[in-house]
Amino acid sequence: MAFVKRARLPQAEDSAPMRVSRAWGKAPSRFPHPKGAFMPEYYYTHTPNSEHEERHFTSVFMGKTLAFETDAGVFSKQHIDPGSEILCKSLPELHGRVLDMGCGWGAMTVMTLSRFPSLEVTMADVNERALDLAVRNVQKNGMQAEAVLSDGFANIEGEFDAVITNPPIRAGKAVIYQMFADAKAHLADGGILVLVIRKQQGAPSALKYLKELYAEAETIERDGGYWVIACRK
Repeated sequence: MAFVKRARLPQAEDSAPMRVSRAWGKAPSRFPHPKGAFMPEYYYTHTPNSEHEERHFTSVFMGKTLAFETDAGVFSKQHIDPGSEILCKSLPELHGRVLDMGCGWGAMTVMTLSRFPSLEVTMADVNERALDLAVRNVQKNGMQAEAVLSDGFANIEGEFDAVITNPPIRAGKAVIYQMFADAKAHLADGGILVLVIRKQQGAPSALKYLKELYAEAETIERDGGYWVIACRK
């Protein structure tokens, strides 16, 4: 196999190990979900109920053609999000274990591995449909990564040399700021968090908070209203 497929979920002692698939069960979520039968379905929903609208496309990233498939019920289903692409182009040299938090359908993992193929990447997302797509997209591009179904960092184990994220802004400031704090707790000494936020969606205030939380925090790229921020533990 070209891909390690594993999901870490809270389990009873007598339950069988769970693997990445469309058959995951739901877990309690810290993300605020819209209420009401006619409210839109958000991309941080555990189990999207949207009818499937599978899409297949290729995208050229830093001279390399990458193949993807997406579906309804996930973030940026029609194309690679510009912020995600800007972040991946701006990444400093990475090594060791890397966590793609809120990986969606795997675009950032695939782009990152296209630059740094020796990385040991873990993809994590609360949306099981998105994570299933991430598994397929890594396989489609002949790469390796691990997939963990997780509400934020709830099911994340161990330390990482880097965490990358295009945070779920619609989940709210409290959620994403907690994600930044949790990322620090899962970074090895000297590890880095790299994230992207649009200026109009709170990048300046996020940078201020991150400077208080981390030993170092700075904007390493600004492009089209997106700020890429790197923080060192």
